[in-house]
Amino acid sequence: MDWDERYARSGIGRPGPPSVLVGREDLVPTTGRALDVACGRGTVAVWLARRGLAVDAVDAAPAGLALGRELAAEEGVEVAWHEADLDSGLPFTALHHPPSLHAPRYDVVVCQRFRDPLLYPTLAGVLAPGGLLVITVLSSVGDTGGRFRAGPGELAGAFGHLDVIVDEEGGGEAHLVARRG
Repeated sequence: MDWDERYARSGIGRPGPPSVLVGREDLVPTTGRALDVACGRGTVAVWLARRGLAVDAVDAAPAGLALGRELAAEEGVEVAWHEADLDSGLPFTALHHPPSLHAPRYDVVVCQRFRDPLLYPTLAGVLAPGGLLVITVLSSVGDTGGRFRAGPGELAGAFGHLDVIVDEEGGGEAHLVARRG
């Protein structure tokens, strides 16, 4: 089943924080810019916009982005939706407001259940000083391995140069929350 088909079956979602931030919502600012990478149906993007952030949301699936647009309209918030194949990296030319040669900076960067270690330096690189990075990936810790699953310590190793707030692994998922100093 492809992502468009999966989203078409799932329908519109409800705004909410990434699971690792439940009970830690106070870590997320209420002003600034946010980037939701692999945003899916846009539930996190819309939640961030409801908090007061200007949000760029990126996903490869048009059906997921359409559901995100519908949810944003229902919630009365604006999100800039960008369709892009993330296997080719972040679409910086689409994310610039206004376009420039430099990557934009974000106060919050969220990436849920999309794992591409080659993208890790970019995710950290677009964080503004003091910016918050929130990542969840499938993990081999507490589950079987596989090419789409992170090995033990992968996120901590990739983002250890940031100020790590949360580093959890288990049950087939790895979560990391960190702040750029």
